[in-house]
Amino acid sequence: MTYDRLVCANCAGPVAEGRCPTCRASRQRLEQGEGPFSQLNPATLVALLVVLVAAMALLAHQAA
Repeated sequence: MTYDRLVCANCAGPVAEGRCPTCRASRQRLEQGEGPFSQLNPATLVALLVVLVAAMALLAHQAA
């Protein structure tokens, strides 16, 4: 998500300008990301999930 079109609820200014402390905190949080998977797009996350489910199914099949 980009912050160039977000509007701050505190000062009603664009978050990208960083007019108030709330804007600046939101801008910093969006620039840094929020977790290890924040840089991955949804298609990559779905692909990883499919691979994980397939691996679990293969392990369950071999164990039986």
